[in-house]
Amino acid sequence: MKTFLFELEKTDGKARAGVITAAHGDIKTPVFMPVGTAGTVKAMTPEELIVDGTEIILGNTYHLYLRPGMEILEKAGGLHEFMNWHGPILTDSGGYQVFSLSQGEDTLVKIKEDGVEFRSYKDGSKHMFTPEKVIDFQRMIGSDIMMPLDFCPSAEASHDEIEKAVDITSKWFEKAWKHYDKQKNDEQALFAIVQGGTHADLRKKSFLALSQWPVAGFSIGGVANAGESKEKQEAALNATLPLLPADKPRYLMGVGEPEDILLGIEQGVDMFDCVTPTRLGRHGTVWTPSGKLNLHNTALKADFSPLDNTCDCYTCKNYTRAYIAHLIRENEILGVRLTTIHNIRFLINLVNDARDAIEQGKFKKYKEEFLTKYKVKRV
Repeated sequence: MKTFLFELEKTDGKARAGVITAAHGDIKTPVFMPVGTAGTVKAMTPEELIVDGTEIILGNTYHLYLRPGMEILEKAGGLHEFMNWHGPILTDSGGYQVFSLSQGEDTLVKIKEDGVEFRSYKDGSKHMFTPEKVIDFQRMIGSDIMMPLDFCPSAEASHDEIEKAVDITSKWFEKAWKHYDKQKNDEQALFAIVQGGTHADLRKKSFLALSQWPVAGFSIGGVANAGESKEKQEAALNATLPLLPADKPRYLMGVGEPEDILLGIEQGVDMFDCVTPTRLGRHGTVWTPSGKLNLHNTALKADFSPLDNTCDCYTCKNYTRAYIAHLIRENEILGVRLTTIHNIRFLINLVNDARDAIEQGKFKKYKEEFLTKYKVKRV
C-alpha cells in the first residue's frame, strides 16, 4: 500500500494538472470520479469502468452502512474485495443523505452535540451517526479517501442557518480528526469539507476552523444541493478556492455537467463526482460534443451513426443511435448499459483533454472551443 501524496505538476492560469498517490493506485488530476453509491456504478461492471478510463470511484457511507452493513463489508475484507474493484475508492460520509433521506413517523433529524440521529430511508429504523463512528465505518469500508460527517444545509437556507451548519461541521470535524489521528495510518486520507453557502464570510470562517488540522485535502461542499443555481455554484467557488492551499487536492462535491466541470477546472478544482452520467443514461440522454442528445427523439429511429463519431468508447465503436434509441424505447437493460458507458467515457475524455490542454498552456482556448461547440453561451 502507498502513502497518500499529491504532486502539482503544471498550472495554466488557475487550472491545475497533478497526480494523487493513493493506497490503491495513482490518480491523474483533474479527475472525474463515477459514483458507486451502494458499491456499484449503476449498470457497469468494474472491468467496464477500467476500460472507460476510470481511475477512482465513490461509495457512500450512509448507504453502505444500511446495506449490506459494516459486518458484511468487514467479513468481505472491505469494499474493494466485496465489489471486485481494486483501484482507489473515495467515500462520502453520508451526511447529506442523513439530512435528505430521513423518513418515518418522526421525520425530523435530531442534531446533537455528539452527532446526528436519523431514520433509515429503507425501513424507518433509528440510527445515530457520530463523527467518530463515521471514521470507523470508512476504515471498515477500506476507503482510500474519507470524508468527515458534515451538516449540509438547504440551498435556500438563511445566512444564520448556514452559519449554524458551519459551526456544527467545524465541531464535528475536530472530533473526527482527533479520532482519526489516534489510529492514523498513511494509507487512508481524511479530507475536510468547507461549507458556507454563497457567503464569503462563512466560507472563510469554515476554512479557518478546518485548516488548523493537517488534512490531506479540502472538499467544497454545499455547491450541488437540490435547487442550487449556476450563479450560486460560481459564487461559492469564488468564495472558497482562493482560501485553499495549492499543495493539497481540491474536491468539488457533486458537480458533473460538462460546463460546470470546465468552470471548476478553470478556477483550480482537481476532483469532481456526480450521479449525472448514470442518471441521464437511465433516462435515455447522452452527452455529445454539440450538446445533450435525447434518444427518445423519433428522428433517431433511422439514424445509423454512432452516438458521437469522435468518441472512442465501446458503445460508439459498436452501436448506432437507431439501435440504442430502440433499446431505450423498449426499456431494455442493454440500452441503459450502453448510454452509461458512453456518458462516463465522455466526462473522462473531457477531463483528460483538459489536462492535456493545461500541460500545453492552452486550457482557456480548449474551454472556449468546447463550450462554443457544446452550445453553452457562458464561457
